Amino acid sequence: MIPVYDADLFTDEALTDPYDVYRTLRDLGPVVRLTAHDVYAVTRYADVRTVLEDPEAFCSRRGVGFNDLINDAGRGTTLMSDGEQHERLREVIGRPLTPKALAEVRPDAQALADRLADELALRGSFDAVCDLAEVLPATWVPDLLGWPQEGRDRLIEWGAANFDALGPANARAEAAGAGVVEMAAYAHHLAESPLPKGSMAAGILEAAARGDIAVEQCPFAIIDYLGPSLDTTVSALGNAIWLFATHPDQWQLLRREPDRVKHAFNEVLRIETPISAFTRVTTRPATIGGVELPAGARVMVSYASANRDERRWDDPDTFDITRNSAAHIAFGYGDHACAGMGLARLEGAAVLGALVERIEHFELSGPPVRKLNNLIRSFASLPVTVRVSAPTDRAGVPPSDSPASWPPPLT
Repeated sequence: MIPVYDADLFTDEALTDPYDVYRTLRDLGPVVRLTAHDVYAVTRYADVRTVLEDPEAFCSRRGVGFNDLINDAGRGTTLMSDGEQHERLREVIGRPLTPKALAEVRPDAQALADRLADELALRGSFDAVCDLAEVLPATWVPDLLGWPQEGRDRLIEWGAANFDALGPANARAEAAGAGVVEMAAYAHHLAESPLPKGSMAAGILEAAARGDIAVEQCPFAIIDYLGPSLDTTVSALGNAIWLFATHPDQWQLLRREPDRVKHAFNEVLRIETPISAFTRVTTRPATIGGVELPAGARVMVSYASANRDERRWDDPDTFDITRNSAAHIAFGYGDHACAGMGLARLEGAAVLGALVERIEHFELSGPPVRKLNNLIRSFASLPVTVRVSAPTDRAGVPPSDSPASWPPPLT
């Protein structure tokens, strides 16, 4: 018999501190019936991987959200498609996100991250969300995309609304409806407008002109770029600063060994996974961890729970940047693994790399404020004070030619 869990996973309390609930679900069994949401929860790492690597049995084309309205509206998008349709969309979206393409834009991201880190080091105190985590995603990425200046001030709000709308039909999802409609309307406007040559959005329109994708899919393909580059990156960077402020030993380790930046970002993604879960629907009777599910069952796959599964990770609730966290599934897995994960990793590594060269210590200067969202785990505000370090060599020793005043003035 499949165990049952009756509590709502999307209350303010559950979203603020979900990890005891995840542990309870994992301990109940490989599959748990969530009566409050009419879904089957899969929360253990190995079982989540099993679902994600079999899109034929666990499909996305019937929606990956928790309510029928958003699932019906999103069908045919990259997120909510399968098979040949999904492959065509993903191939178009992925062209500017290849390792080679990202290598060409990495210097620009690093230069912006360096300037940002210099400015914040001079200030000494700032909000790690609006002054840091949101800056690259809300400025540099829209430049890559070809998004006009008009509307940029709404991107963070619109992105959060889209993730809220993917949750169950609760008050948060209902309140997000207007933002979802506004963002879709603006994307349709962009798809009918002249766009900067060489931009990602222009590439989508060119693909439609060649017949690679349908013209009506262009607005949704444009929006597809914003998810991983906006909300997930903002979440990950904010979570990173919070983790390092509350685990100063890990920041000191990273300063001594800056080559660990990419590994550290992976550990941030593992322990504070930005997107908590999506859903799939069984296309036929399927078995998960020895539990049989009927065809047509909606299955919640919890990335956040899987990334803290004691069956996969030693001491999973401990933040440890020496851990090999590369196998985390914060970006999903299989055919539907996030196409933009390379861009998100580039942004995260650029910002952390710039900070580790300049910041000796982070300290919370006020209470962090959670930004409660049905699917995204992030902060609304994270006030911090920093102590600035002189330039150091890799051993953490100031070089003999360090300037008397550090950091240098901006030019």
